[in-house]
Amino acid sequence: MAGRIEYVGHATVFVDLDGVRLLTDPLLRNRVAHLRRSTPVAARALRGVDAVLVSHAHYDHLDLPSLEKLGKKIPVVVPRGLGGLLRKRKFESVLEVEVGETLAIGELRIRAVRAEHDRGRGPFGASADPVGYVVSGTKSIYFAGDTDLFEEMRELGPVDVGLIPIWGWGPGLGGGHLDPARAAEAVALLRPRLVIPIHWGTYFPIHLGLAGRPAFVSVPPIEFATALREKAADTRVEVLRPGEGLELD
Repeated sequence: MAGRIEYVGHATVFVDLDGVRLLTDPLLRNRVAHLRRSTPVAARALRGVDAVLVSHAHYDHLDLPSLEKLGKKIPVVVPRGLGGLLRKRKFESVLEVEVGETLAIGELRIRAVRAEHDRGRGPFGASADPVGYVVSGTKSIYFAGDTDLFEEMRELGPVDVGLIPIWGWGPGLGGGHLDPARAAEAVALLRPRLVIPIHWGTYFPIHLGLAGRPAFVSVPPIEFATALREKAADTRVEVLRPGEGLELD
């Protein structure tokens, strides 16, 4: 059965595989606090979603207003410890998972896997161990969420498609993130047939865009593709800008 992947923006990816439509880490607002979106959210990103996969507690990945745009009946999968945030907002179908657990959504198997990232949601907010997800059907797709490099990534591959973060929303990166060079090292461990870089080119601080779009909005995938030629030359890379997609053959 045909599939499709669309890069909605930041860590939000629309995955249509084997008749099941998933949305990862929905961030569907054109303005988030001091951040401005480089391109508007496509309306189709809100339609026909069967379930949501959330990787961790940070506000740019677990965004309650964005989830509410999808409706409170939609199943939402979150790391164990974050379900209470959604139940307090009257979400009706919240599934909490830990690393190693697998669940079924339609014809797909969804496995929660390790991620190396901060677990908190601010100094007094909820916390949970972050996860990535391996989605398995007629194709296998690894969504990394937010993570730093770790050697055990080798055990997650090979996969058909890797959705790998390569940057963020500012001119620099804090700990627990992959930059283009380290993202290429992650690809070498994972051995995907196809890699799509995510977590880049979508949001930037408003004050940094007053004189035009900042370079860090567009440069990371160029640097990633260059690093990939050295680290994992056999892996095909498809750079999708926010709103662009491709068919999985």
